[in-house]
Amino acid sequence: MSNTIQKENNILIPVFLTVFIDMLGIGIIIPVLPALFYESGSSLFVGSMSYEDRSIVYGFLLAAFPFMQFFGAPILGALSDRHGRKPLLMLSLIGTMVGYFLFAVALLQGNLWLLFFSRLLPGFTGGNISIVYSAIADVSEGADRTKNFGLIGMAFGLGFILGPAIGGILADNSVVYWFGPSTPFWFTTILTFINIVLLIFLFPETLQKKEGRVVSLLTGVRNIVYSFKMPNLRSIFTVALLFSLGFTFFTQFFAVALFEKFDYTERDVGIFYAWVGIWLVFTQGYLVRVFAKKNYQPVGLIKVAMLTLSIGLLLVLFPTDVTWEYFIAPIIAISHGITTPNLLSTISAQASPSQQGSILGINQSMQSLGATLPPIIGGYLTAINFHFPLIAAAGIVFFAWLVFLFTSNKLSS
Repeated sequence: MSNTIQKENNILIPVFLTVFIDMLGIGIIIPVLPALFYESGSSLFVGSMSYEDRSIVYGFLLAAFPFMQFFGAPILGALSDRHGRKPLLMLSLIGTMVGYFLFAVALLQGNLWLLFFSRLLPGFTGGNISIVYSAIADVSEGADRTKNFGLIGMAFGLGFILGPAIGGILADNSVVYWFGPSTPFWFTTILTFINIVLLIFLFPETLQKKEGRVVSLLTGVRNIVYSFKMPNLRSIFTVALLFSLGFTFFTQFFAVALFEKFDYTERDVGIFYAWVGIWLVFTQGYLVRVFAKKNYQPVGLIKVAMLTLSIGLLLVLFPTDVTWEYFIAPIIAISHGITTPNLLSTISAQASPSQQGSILGINQSMQSLGATLPPIIGGYLTAINFHFPLIAAAGIVFFAWLVFLFTSNKLSS
């Protein structure tokens, strides 16, 4: 037991840094990407496309990353069961770094096709979160698993605080004259390189027994079919898919609403998402750990938090003054911050130790599928009315809660 505790302590710092830097890079993109298509005065795409065309292209561009992640994540997760967590995490980060570099080049050239390729490539290699969660599951048990998943959620939140704010500032040429849309992506390229260096020197291999199933390009499809044939996983994966579908509508299109409804700039969007990140850090860095310490069951927490989240997502539709959005954001952040690690812990609890990489890879594949469809559908919905994707978000998360409510008695915690 003492060796397990020591190993758990040894990996938490490098894992935290890895996820933090990775999320910082992702967060930087949040205010920049929608600004390319929706910000007033944007020179890259706005002038050459109608509003409807921009909305549809924006949706497909958002979908490119999770579409490829749907195929890549379960492969990386299963291979990490066979070859270890560290080498597959390295491969993932290298693909991410190349993707950021190509994105910056595409913006400089105004090349839309290269822009798409720069999201497709890191999407395929971007299954690193499932590997990180597998590494934590390797050295965590029971309540500690939820607590440590919450710590990784805190790293997400910290990256979410700083990333959008940094992205909004780096893309704003009124701050420094040579800043522009490509600047944040040069910065994230450098950040990811630092992430790789830290991984080499700080991250220890956590997998003791290496084994795994045969993988192929269609592993994602096969795993989803396989997951729905597993009695102990069918219901929880259905919930995970619906939850991802619903929340993606919000995360990908709420920034569009800020641009359209409140005439926000990249810097404004960055500050708003930083506010959301503060509450995520508070929730997953403090509340989740308190709940785990008090032995609150994940299933019970999910029942409350997911319902509250659906209500919060509905509330964002109504304000005509953006100040009210700042009051609603903590409801969403806290609810999501409680739901996510407890949902992951519940999924992880259904798998044996040797299955952690594969099962969490399947979960990542579910999330990728759930993140692929909303941007495409949402692009068409936004072309009609930018409120429609937010309505879809609230409705689908509420439906996920209903499914969980009626199936959770079959789950172990």
